[in-house]
Amino acid sequence: MMTQPDALIARFLQKDAMSFEKIYELYSESLFGVINSILHDKELSEEVLQDTFVKIWNNSDRYNPKKGRFFTWMLNIARNSAIDKTRSKAFKNQRKNHTAEYFVDILEARGSFNTSVDAIGIQKFVDVLEPLCKKIIHFLFFKGYTQKETAEELDIPLGTVKTRNRICIKKLRDIVGVE
Repeated sequence: MMTQPDALIARFLQKDAMSFEKIYELYSESLFGVINSILHDKELSEEVLQDTFVKIWNNSDRYNPKKGRFFTWMLNIARNSAIDKTRSKAFKNQRKNHTAEYFVDILEARGSFNTSVDAIGIQKFVDVLEPLCKKIIHFLFFKGYTQKETAEELDIPLGTVKTRNRICIKKLRDIVGVE
């Protein structure tokens, strides 16, 4: 028997506009939280959120339920869109001349792990992980750092970050109950 969320996703995958509106209503706030935790710019985050939902709609045929949950698929699109934006030349040029207030916000946000994790509702799962796992997941998945950047930030070898990332994600998957 198909659950209500499964039925909504099935209609969405058949390009039903009403189901798309409902999915936007249900998930836009969470996806915005992830995007904004990477970009630290409300207006730009709103723009990337809209682009994200266009990508979700246009690439719906690429969603494979055997590879993961629908929300996780959307979350990856949102996260990758935000990271792509930070790597764009326009974004880098826009960030060259910022006020001191902007940098204070960044410093505060960098220390605000709980806020970014809570934005997608997995705080309770991440809380039970050991401190190094929390840090690695924070940098790689919520800040958009590469494994190399994470290794530099945490002052640990790159191989350690790669190994710990695999171990930590496995632990998180076990806690959440995802295969």
